[in-house]
Amino acid sequence: MSEQTPAAETQTTLTLEEASPELKQVISFEKVPEEMLPMVLGVYQASEESVREAWDSMPASAQNVLDNFEQFHALVALSQSYVGLDFMEEFKTTQLPENMPEEEQELYKARLLDDVLHTAVKDLIKQIKKARLKPNMKREIRAIFDKNRP
Repeated sequence: MSEQTPAAETQTTLTLEEASPELKQVISFEKVPEEMLPMVLGVYQASEESVREAWDSMPASAQNVLDNFEQFHALVALSQSYVGLDFMEEFKTTQLPENMPEEEQELYKARLLDDVLHTAVKDLIKQIKKARLKPNMKREIRAIFDKNRP
């Protein structure tokens, strides 16, 4: 029997040069610090399937706030990167029971992080749904992808 290599080890890492134009635009617009780029790119690469499910669950009127799925995917990657980073910083100060095994601590942390990332997507969807009815909010979201911006 041969050993199988985990998918994470065989998957290539996305570079900024290979990133979608939409992700590059979000990174540029939000002036993402260089040290955060690997995280944003990693989240973008790892999240496509679940982000697609979230996109498909949105009403067409909400999808129409953006030009396409790729714009939504880029916004989600940025949002999840920032909330994930915030979570990891805050978790450092979380006091877990001393008798909790390390494996359980890691599982607990993973579950909490998953909840935080899921909430970030739900919050973004709520904002996009609100933008359908608020022209100023819709313009702000669309401005991120304005081709005339550097």
